Amino acid sequence: MSQEETTQFAAEDSGAPKPDEGTPVPDINLADILATARKEAAEFKEGWLRERADFNNYKKRVETQMKDLRDSAVVEAMLGLLPIIDDFERAMANVPAEIQDNPWTNGVGGIHRKFLKTLEEKGVTVLDPVGEIFDPNCHEAVVTEASSEIESGHVIATLQKGYVRGERILRPALVKIAI
Repeated sequence: MSQEETTQFAAEDSGAPKPDEGTPVPDINLADILATARKEAAEFKEGWLRERADFNNYKKRVETQMKDLRDSAVVEAMLGLLPIIDDFERAMANVPAEIQDNPWTNGVGGIHRKFLKTLEEKGVTVLDPVGEIFDPNCHEAVVTEASSEIESGHVIATLQKGYVRGERILRPALVKIAI
């Protein structure tokens, strides 16, 4: 069967119009069409992979930002609690002896313990550096005092506890230093 007969047979079979006998059959190079299609497919795949990688990077960046935002919110909330905890500690340290066993006093102490437990659950630890070497990164020297018992440059007393969460100092400890 000749090429013209094959083309005519295929046209009849597919319902496509029959070529005129005088019309030349276009020379179709299937190898070129296939090469072009493969090239386009490779370009589309490359673009799709690039966009997918960009989306994954965006997703990771947003997750990191959300985590940082949550951490900042926790820190802000904890900073608001610190003065309340200080007040509880001062109140509990100055309870008169005649009401130390009073149920009301025990209840107030329980509230104080709940605040401290909340701080602990959120990863906040207390800085109470008595006896440690003074560190200006996490201590704030308020008073100095000559001491024969404690080495110079060490903390004699903590006047106000400091707080830290991870590597971040929420509030430096106010301290008295030996000179």
